[in-house]
Amino acid sequence: MTDTQKATGSAVIKLRNIHKSYGAVEVIKGVDLTAHAGDVVVLIGSSGSGKSTLLRCINLLENSQQGDISIQGEAVRWKTSKFGRTPSDAEQVRRFRTELSMVFQQFNLWAHLSVLDNVIEAPVTVLGENRTAAQERGRALLEKVGIADQADKYPAQLSGGQQQRAAIARALCMQPEAMLFDEPTSALDPETEAEVVRVIHALAAEGRTMILVTHDMKMAREVASHVIFLHLGKIEEEGPPQEVFGNTKSERLKQFLSSTQ
Repeated sequence: MTDTQKATGSAVIKLRNIHKSYGAVEVIKGVDLTAHAGDVVVLIGSSGSGKSTLLRCINLLENSQQGDISIQGEAVRWKTSKFGRTPSDAEQVRRFRTELSMVFQQFNLWAHLSVLDNVIEAPVTVLGENRTAAQERGRALLEKVGIADQADKYPAQLSGGQQQRAAIARALCMQPEAMLFDEPTSALDPETEAEVVRVIHALAAEGRTMILVTHDMKMAREVASHVIFLHLGKIEEEGPPQEVFGNTKSERLKQFLSSTQ
């Protein structure tokens, strides 16, 4: 995306006034977010602040009750349901989910498939790609994340860090417009966490569009182009990392950052 496109408002992901409730409990309370091509938007905040819920709303794994969601300039189409609203176009949802690859906390690899087959399963079955071509790209992506030698093993034979890197390769194999990471290192010990952090750093350096929920403030400082601090479902503070971390204005954010040091 060119600077001109950015200036005219074109975005890969755009949220406006998003609200999400579970019964009487409102967990997202009017959040705006924009990610242009190459942006790394990092969501931080305490447990229960709404970070992961917001990420799942972007990928339509959760239905928000109010507000606008646009992917590549195309707005999600909604219809009224007994729960408020639900997407009205199943094909649009399917297409958006191929454009937004998500990496979860718990890897979610298929135990009965080899690592390589995990990586290529969606491109072959969802996108209809040639299996041989997908295998070639899959092996290249496993090389990219540093586990090419694990391609023929099964997930149970891998460490947690290796499984998460396999999950990242699987997400990349869909050739998405943006990647969504939900606490990708929270289930890992410090040594294996470092392996995954290095991969995320490399993806940020090559200009991948990403929205990242993380508890790792060091990584947030280093990879983010924009940081959003969520508190009780609202944006308490946001801005470039040097401002959010170096010139913090919110007292609640100051408390949060001091507790993570």
